[in-house]
Amino acid sequence: MIEVNEYFNGTVKSMGFNAEGFPVSVGVMEKGDYEFATGKAEVMRVICGLLTIKLAGQQEWQSYAAGTFFHVPANSKFQVKAKLTTAYLCEYHE
Repeated sequence: MIEVNEYFNGTVKSMGFNAEGFPVSVGVMEKGDYEFATGKAEVMRVICGLLTIKLAGQQEWQSYAAGTFFHVPANSKFQVKAKLTTAYLCEYHE
């Protein structure tokens, strides 16, 4: 079953499903600044575009271009700056 999600007044949209025993979502973020909270640990892959990320407890922002990924710890928050419309794939792990 595919689940459709919409956040931040429609500027972030994703479709979620189960793949190989764990949930994933694929989505698009329009240009903007966002803050997300996690329940599970996440691996977030940038498919197209560019994201600049600041994880909880870190002082520095780091940029991730198409073809790169980053890890987000479970039960945390992270800030995102999308300088252009960006597509992503997110894997959720225990």
